[in-house]
Amino acid sequence: MYYVYVLKSQKWNKPYIGVTADLRKRFKDHNNKQNKSTKYGIPWKVIYYEAFLDKSDAIKRELDLKKHGSALGFLKRRIKNSLDKI
Repeated sequence: MYYVYVLKSQKWNKPYIGVTADLRKRFKDHNNKQNKSTKYGIPWKVIYYEAFLDKSDAIKRELDLKKHGSALGFLKRRIKNSLDKI
């Protein structure tokens, strides 16, 4: 399985979007400062993820969320309450 995930930091107002084959390990890496992009935003919480059987599908979805404002906007509306809770 491959996962596209959204993390939310208590410090930053912007969600972080990533892709991984091991969501639990990747989440621990983010909170243990092992990712340059997120080490200053700890603590992180996983607020959303999607699972894919094919790696290329997961990567395409991650890129859509990162590059196309409409895809991210739609997702933000779907998970609004989750984003607001942190």
